[in-house]
Amino acid sequence: MKQKAITKVIKVNKETKEKMITFYQDMYRDKTPPYAIFQADTGDTIVTLYNSGKAMFQGVGADIEASLWTSITKDQELINDFIDNKPKKKEKEEINLPINISSIGSDEVGTGDYFGPIVVTASYVTKENIPFLTELGVKDSKKMTDETILNIVPKIIKKIPYKTLILSNKDYNKYHNEDMNMNKIKAILHNKVLYKLTETYQDYDYIVVDQFEPEKSYYNHLKETDKIVKNITFITKAEDKCLSVACSSLISRYIFLKEMDKLGDKYGIFLPKGASNYVEDIAIKLINKYGFKVLNNIAKLNFKNTERIIKYKDVK
Repeated sequence: MKQKAITKVIKVNKETKEKMITFYQDMYRDKTPPYAIFQADTGDTIVTLYNSGKAMFQGVGADIEASLWTSITKDQELINDFIDNKPKKKEKEEINLPINISSIGSDEVGTGDYFGPIVVTASYVTKENIPFLTELGVKDSKKMTDETILNIVPKIIKKIPYKTLILSNKDYNKYHNEDMNMNKIKAILHNKVLYKLTETYQDYDYIVVDQFEPEKSYYNHLKETDKIVKNITFITKAEDKCLSVACSSLISRYIFLKEMDKLGDKYGIFLPKGASNYVEDIAIKLINKYGFKVLNNIAKLNFKNTERIIKYKDVK
């Protein structure tokens, strides 16, 4: 029996709105209705988020999709109540780097995507490179379209020294376990590309890493590593504050896009980014064609998506 399409409307708070904007960004429709922030298509549900905080879900999966965000909104409100009543800690002083510096910086891409590898890059940007990169409009890869990245990165890599490591899905699934979580994997990869670059280039003012966890934890992940890069400046959102990190972000994204295209061509299907319901739909199609083992080669199996995919009745 064909499922009936329904419409569900809920009210979400500011925090949930921000989560929805990020979650659905790869599924945005080209046209947005009046007063709406976006309209997205998950495959079985049309999601429209309005400036007012009203979210409308239309389709056969509307009820399930809406209930997800209802629970998140309630959880966030409980968290906010807890934070408001908790004694405030002294905020860590924000680090602002000088503008005219030579630096080595690293950043990664792919850690939030179900499909595709993890790509980590370190780049060396001298003071002399700053005008060139500024003219190109170099900034965080998350703030640039894939089309722009594919256009400017070939120009960057001709001029800017860099080192990149690609961790395939097969290797990621092999190494990831209780003792080797995502942050430890990232720390090891960052350290490797930074070490390779600092071996060749020593004339820099700063080594900068886009901070993904506390400095102490980062180095704790490397305690069994012989060659460790020290004197790192860890900065949150470093891609906005350091050109070498911004370059690394763009180069990593460029390589990630190329690797995703290769995987898509190999299996004859477009592989979407992110970890949405649409991603799970594509995974099911691949499983039905190649068997469950295909996920080991194209996906990060520890993601919650895998549990949901297994439960879907149409998986063969």
